[in-house]
Order: sequence, then C-alpha cells, then structure tokens
Amino acid sequence: MSFHWFKPYAPRSLYARAAIILILPMVVVLLVVAVAFMQRHLEDVTSQMTRTVSREISLISDQMKGADSRQEALARAEPALSALQMQARFLNPGEVPSVGSRRWYDFTAPIVVDKLHQLLPAVTAVSIPNSRRTLVFLETELGPLELAFDPRRLSPAAPHQLIVTMVFFAVLMTSISFLYMRNQLRPITRLADAAQAFGRGRSVPYAPSGAIEVRAAGNAFLDMRARIERQIEQRTMMLSGVSHDLRTPLTRLKLGLSMLPDEDAAPMLKDVDEMQRLLDTFLEFSRGASEGTPEAVDPGTLLRQIVEDARRAGRSVELSECQSNGKVMLRPVAIRRAVENLIGNAVLYGTCAEVSMSLTPKTLRIRVEDDGPGIPPEQRLEAVKPFARLDPARNQNRGSGVGLGLAIVADVARAHGGVLRLGQSERLGGLCADIVISR
Repeated sequence: MSFHWFKPYAPRSLYARAAIILILPMVVVLLVVAVAFMQRHLEDVTSQMTRTVSREISLISDQMKGADSRQEALARAEPALSALQMQARFLNPGEVPSVGSRRWYDFTAPIVVDKLHQLLPAVTAVSIPNSRRTLVFLETELGPLELAFDPRRLSPAAPHQLIVTMVFFAVLMTSISFLYMRNQLRPITRLADAAQAFGRGRSVPYAPSGAIEVRAAGNAFLDMRARIERQIEQRTMMLSGVSHDLRTPLTRLKLGLSMLPDEDAAPMLKDVDEMQRLLDTFLEFSRGASEGTPEAVDPGTLLRQIVEDARRAGRSVELSECQSNGKVMLRPVAIRRAVENLIGNAVLYGTCAEVSMSLTPKTLRIRVEDDGPGIPPEQRLEAVKPFARLDPARNQNRGSGVGLGLAIVADVARAHGGVLRLGQSERLGGLCADIVISR
C-alpha cells in the first residue's frame, strides 16, 4: 500500500516526526483501552447492577398495589424501603420532570436510563443530578411516585477515574519523553547547523556529543571539514606560488621586448599581457569564495557600489530594482567578484547590463541580465563548468576568456549555500543570471 499521498501533510523536521512517533501510539492505546473499558467492563457491570435495582423497584411497586391511599401504600412498602435503603414519596402530576438530568461526564448514566426504561415500563423519568442521589419517577395507581437511592447501586463509583488517570499519566510520560527526545536530538541539530554553516563558507565551533552514532557522524564531519579546508589551502598556495613564479619571467620578457622596435615587439607584448591576464584569472579561480570572512552586509548598499564602480569603468550598467530590508551574512569580496564577472560577461557579449536584487526573509536573489545572444537551455549546465567555452552561444570571438567567469560565480554561490541559475531574460532577451542564496 502506497502512502505517497500523506507526504505533503507529514512534518519535515526530525523533532516533529519523532513527536508523532511518540504521541500517535499513546493516543491509539488510550482510545482502545477507553473504548474496551467502557463497552466491555462498565457497560456489563452497569447493566447487571441496574437489573438488580429494577427488581427491587418492582418489589416495592408490587407491595403498594391494592392500597386505598398513599399513606397506606408507603406504610406497606416501608419495611422494604428501609431494607433496600430507599426513600419514597408521592408527587403531584406537575412535579414530575419530563426529562431526567445527569452530569455531562457521567458515562454510565445513559446505560442506566435506557435499562430502567426497558425493564420497567412504568418509569417515566430518571434523574442522576449528582454522585449522592438518584431519582426514579414511576407512574402508579395512586399517582406519580419518586424513589431516591444511592447512585452507586446502579454503576461503579466514579467510572471516569480510570480514564482521567490514564490521560494524566499519558501526558506525564509524554512530557518526560519529549524532554529526553529533545536532549537526544539537540546534538543532531548542532551537527546539521555546523554542516550548513560550512556549506555556506563559514566554519563554526563544533564538538561531537550525544549518542555513539551521532558522535561518530560528528567526528566524520570534522575530519571531512579539515580535509576540505586543507585541500583548499593547498590548492590556493600552489596556484599562488605558480602565479608568483611565472610573474618574474614574464616581467623579464616585457623588459626584453621593450628594447625591441615597436613594430616587432607589439605582437609579443600582447601575448605576454595575455599570459599575465590568464595567470590572474587562474589565481582568481583558485581563491574562489574563500577570500574574506563572512560578515553581516547590506546587499543593497554593496550592489549599488558595484554598479557605480562599473559605470566609472565605462560599462553600460543599470540598477533597475533593489529591494533591501536587512542584512545578510556574506563574503563581500567574493560577492563583488561574482557580480563583476556577470556584469563583465553581460557587457562583453551584449551592449548593456541590467542588475536587480530582491531580499525576502528566506532568500537573497541578485540578477544580472543582458541583451546578448544568451545561452541555449541545453548548454547551460556545461556553461558553469570550469574552462567551458561555448563559442556559438556567447560569441567568444569578442574576448579571449578561458571559460572561468561563470564557474567562479557558481563557486561563490555554492560557498554561500546558494546556486547560480541561468535563463533567458524576459526584459532584454539575452542571458539572465540569478545568484540565489538562502538566508
């Protein structure tokens, strides 16, 4: 049997699911026990006790038959009334209630009333107003008769006590279970928070705790985090060293070429500058999103500065929408590099760029659109890979890039716990690049 229909309604957090696992069996057990107790025990015992009382009432009614007056009838029934611990009195016709009263929480009263009406046709009403007195109204030859006796003769005393006791201890044990469960789930929550922070480029203090399995997962996470950090550091140091070592011979080449005639040195100087630019690009990619530390930043202010710097550099960039109502934990240097790469691509492959931003309680979205040729949907996954060159899609003849621009942007987005999404601009018709970061 498939339960896929239930998934949209099921809670998503581990704490809520564990709570359902605790509460649902407890509620089912309480319902089953309560129903079984009410139907099998209380109902049977109450029926037997009511049947006995109905015989006693019949005996008293038979002793009153044939009496000429009410006093004589009460006198004949006095011995039986005294022995059965009942009180009797005759009423006027208007004093008899049409419907008997009972307490709302008395589960056995309906059984008593139905049984007395079934066994004694002369009963007109049954009233059980409290736990000290039961009133049965009969229609006799001498008029309405009221019989009063202890309600404990009809049903067990306080039948609701068992249910109240079960509910009380169920709530008590469930509360204790919740406290214990919260202490057991807290280490898992701390591990999830540390992993989420590391996925967003932040390393928060974390010490494994909790059950053996949770401690093992925590130690594995710490080992993995240390290896990743060491690998990133080694990669950055290696590429930085390579870039630094290659700058020296490139500088010597520039000095040597500067002594040659301009017509002979110009092509070679251009090649040297191109090599220098490629080295800078490789170094930028090696640093990725690890440059700088996360801090609370107003993304709107940061984006306005980036657009203003791009305008001063002579690029055609417009800031169309900038909804900002709070701060977000970001690496400003990495975000600046990512947005500048998107703006550079936009003005390189198109004539203008349009930047917008929206900030919601859950996400931050930075969008850069252009009026260029765009990227076909089937090539967008390939476009964000390092060293990918999509000549037909992005008109690579305009520049001499190495295919790291979008890869750097995707790396920055992932380091902030977000993603880079590529699509088609509805406003300009070119590429639409969204950096979406969860808050």
